[in-house]
Amino acid sequence: MRTSTYAIPSRWRLIFRDLNVPVQRVLRRADLPADWFHQVGPRAPISEFHRMWQGLAEELGEEQVPQMMAEMVRIEWFDPALFAATCSPDLNHALSRIARYKPLVGPIRLAVEQSEHQTRLTIRWPVLHPPPVSMGQAEVLWWVALARLATRSPLRPIHIAGPHPANVAAFAGVEMQEGADWSVTFSALDAARPFLTAHEGMWQFFEPELRRRLSALTESATTRERVRATLLELLPAGDVAMTTVARRLCTSKRTLQRRLSAEGTTFQIVLNETREALARHYLSSSQLPAAEISFLLGYADPNSFYRAFQSWTGTTPEAHRARAAS
Repeated sequence: MRTSTYAIPSRWRLIFRDLNVPVQRVLRRADLPADWFHQVGPRAPISEFHRMWQGLAEELGEEQVPQMMAEMVRIEWFDPALFAATCSPDLNHALSRIARYKPLVGPIRLAVEQSEHQTRLTIRWPVLHPPPVSMGQAEVLWWVALARLATRSPLRPIHIAGPHPANVAAFAGVEMQEGADWSVTFSALDAARPFLTAHEGMWQFFEPELRRRLSALTESATTRERVRATLLELLPAGDVAMTTVARRLCTSKRTLQRRLSAEGTTFQIVLNETREALARHYLSSSQLPAAEISFLLGYADPNSFYRAFQSWTGTTPEAHRARAAS
C-alpha cells in the first residue's frame, strides 16, 4: 500500500531549529503559505512536501543537505520508521519492519533483497512524483546513519547508488554510483550485526498502535486513489485487468465496481486517467520512444496507445513531446 501524502511530525520544528534555518524563508522559496505547517496538519500532499524539501535544500545548499540530514538522525525523534528500526534485533529485521510501516512516513516503497553475501535495499517513489535529488540522496544516507546509530559501529555500505550520484564518500565511506533507483547495499555481516538498541518488549507494546495507524491510513484513502496506486505498479508488467487490481486490494471485482461507482467513477475511467498521466510524464521527462512508452502503459500494440493518446489530448505523442521541450 502506498499513500499519497507525507507525515508532518513535530520533529520538523527541531530540524529547522537544529539547522538554524528560518522556516519562513524556506516556505517562501517553496512558494508555500507562511502558515503551511499549520494548514497541512498531520499529513501533506506529495507535491507540497517535495517543494518544502527543495526550498530547504536551496536554502542550505543542495550538496550539503543529504549529509546534514543523515547526521541529524536521533533516537529521541519518535518516528514510526526509526522506532520500528531501532527496536529490531538487527538491520535485516529493521528493513523488514520499516518496509511494512513506511507508508506512515510517506509514499515510498522499500524493496529488500537478502542473500548469503549481502542485503540490498531499493527505495522507490511514485513514478509521477520523483523526489527532489537531495531527498533521494538523503534517504540513502539515512540508512547508513541508522545502522551506525543502532550498532554503535562505524560500519559502511558496500554499495550505494542513485539516478543522481552525489559526493558522499566522506560520510558513507564509499562513492555513490549511478543507478536507475536509489539503493544501498550492506554486507551480510553488517546486516546481521546486533542492534544495541534492540528492545523486543517495547516493540510488542507499540506494534499494535502502528498497525492501527496503518489500517486507518489505508481506510482513509479513496477507492479511486487505491486503484490508481495499484495500476501504477501493474501497468509496466502489462497487467491492467480489473480482477488483478481487485485481488491486490483484497476485494472482489463486483465490490470494487460498486465502490468506484459510489465515488462517481469507473475502473476504465481511472485506468485511462492513470495512463494519460503516465504518458504525459514519460513524454515530457524522458526520451523514451513512443513504442516503449506504450509498453510501459500496458498496451500490447503501439497503435492502440497512439489512438488513445489522441483521444485524451487531441494531439500525437510526438507533438506533445515537442511542445513540452519548447
